[in-house]
Amino acid sequence: MSLIKQLWLAIIALLLLSFIGSLAVSITSSRDYIEQEVRIKNSDNATALALSMSQLDKDTVILELLVAAQFDTGYYRRITLRGTDDSVLIERTAESYQGSVPQWFRQLIDFDVPSGVATVQDGWRQFGTLELESQHSFAYDALWRSTLELVGWFLLAGAISFALAMAIVRGIQRPLNRVVAQAQDISAQRFTTISEPRTLELRHLAQAMNQLSANVRQMLNSESQKLDELRRRLQHDPVTDALSRDVFMGRLSALLESDEARASGLMIMVRVNELDKLNERLGHQATDHLLRTLVVQLAALDTASEAPLIGRLNGSDFALLIPLADDVETLKTALQQALNNTAALANDVGLPAAITPYAANDQRGLLLAALDDALAEAESDSAYQRIVIRHHQRHALFNTHTEWRNALDKAILQGPQLAHFPVVDAQNQVIHYECPARLALGEQWQTAGVFIPWVTRFELEPRLDLAVVKAALAQLAENSEQRLGINLSIASITNAQFVTELRALLEDAPLLATKLCFEVPATLNTTALTGLRGLCNTLRPLGCQFGIEHVGADFTKLADLHDVGLSYLKIDSSLIRGLDTSHEQQTIVRGMATLCHSLGIQVIAEGVTEPQELMHTFLSGMDGVTGPGVRL
Repeated sequence: MSLIKQLWLAIIALLLLSFIGSLAVSITSSRDYIEQEVRIKNSDNATALALSMSQLDKDTVILELLVAAQFDTGYYRRITLRGTDDSVLIERTAESYQGSVPQWFRQLIDFDVPSGVATVQDGWRQFGTLELESQHSFAYDALWRSTLELVGWFLLAGAISFALAMAIVRGIQRPLNRVVAQAQDISAQRFTTISEPRTLELRHLAQAMNQLSANVRQMLNSESQKLDELRRRLQHDPVTDALSRDVFMGRLSALLESDEARASGLMIMVRVNELDKLNERLGHQATDHLLRTLVVQLAALDTASEAPLIGRLNGSDFALLIPLADDVETLKTALQQALNNTAALANDVGLPAAITPYAANDQRGLLLAALDDALAEAESDSAYQRIVIRHHQRHALFNTHTEWRNALDKAILQGPQLAHFPVVDAQNQVIHYECPARLALGEQWQTAGVFIPWVTRFELEPRLDLAVVKAALAQLAENSEQRLGINLSIASITNAQFVTELRALLEDAPLLATKLCFEVPATLNTTALTGLRGLCNTLRPLGCQFGIEHVGADFTKLADLHDVGLSYLKIDSSLIRGLDTSHEQQTIVRGMATLCHSLGIQVIAEGVTEPQELMHTFLSGMDGVTGPGVRL
């Protein structure tokens, strides 16, 4: 016998020995583990079921229903309830085995697990004894599958031995491919990180690339912090950190003129009476502390927004916007508590307040006049913290929640209508079209500001967004030369089912999918950031683009999005309004543009209305503009 044959026989014998030993050890350990787990399961389930029976009336029908409900789950072979005299009161049994595992294998394993036993009480006396046995079919199936997998593995072991050299090459190639992919991401301004391979040389390379990404992230964080510090210095009141009057008014105007959901809600105005006398009585330091406390208390009323929109209108007047809020009485109670907490810092301090709802297309002057009038009424009262509510009579499309729900279901089923607003570059070439949705409500096509609060309340965002995408694909099928921007809600991008359905929908139209730009609002929390990252990773292979809209000066998450692969950011109209006359806004916008360009992200200005604003947006580094002032 040749040496080669002897080696082959030795290898085969070693493999067979390893296989038999591993199989025996695997089956034995798995069997012992399963028996232990089933024993514990029997005991725990019997105890839990007995405890449930003990808390019920000892009516036979109720007990039988409880036992039947537990037994019908299919995980039990027998459940028996015996009386104190050992008589069988209730019993449910099933076949000892249900499945396709061979009998010889079951005889070889032969699980031996004792029944779970527990006592059923009736008050202070024993009612009976509950016995419970689990169904072993699942355990046999699991062991049989693991045994077949182990056999299959050892059958492949011989082939793997011949392919060992190829496996080694692939083992080197995989981390190298990851490094190449990371380099491609960096060239596309996506600064990702990879796991470090075991190979020493490749590990050093991966460490260097990861360090590069980390340095870029640190640079972005540093620049974002500097930009945020500049913004606060230019736009915030140095004493209370509330927005200055001009900035707050600009954001209020931009919000009232928009179609987004945040364009409706409640507005609060609070006045600190006789601030000059209070300053003389308490001193500057104590008065400043009281004002800062008031701002903190007011900001806490907006629990939904990450950055509450609160401004200092003058020395003594403060205003707060709470988007999407509609419960005036609940807000009044919370506001009263906030005012009481602030007033506790000083004696005899007057804090009259007013609340009024606001909605899209409201006139800013009329809104503030209503609040001033309400404050005057509150000040005329002898109470120190009085709150006056001003209601506006508005035409409601529907009067009840049921009517709204039915109308929205019908409108979404009918399908939305998409508006077309061009986004153009400096050469007046269309980058893409913004396509906000319109729904047929009250026999008219209504803008998003009308129905989005109700869509949010009824959690219909995924359905609406999916309908909007279908409408966009239908339009692209007629004119595939356009590129359409579609808004997606935070609720949709964090919904796994929506992302799956969206991917399936786009995979059916791969050529049209490359013409879609998906935009999400800038109000991104940690969950939304994770959802956005998952959405981009899922749809990027289909050629879709991604952007963030309504980005304000307080947007500080750019460093967290360096690996997402965003195509553009849209700067909120509150920063663009009056850009031609405000050097502070120009500085902030220019800094944001520079930061985005360092990541290869385009910057688009929203809400441009005047030719002067249009000119200064491009001078400030914008790549595109949109708004009423844009003409093709």
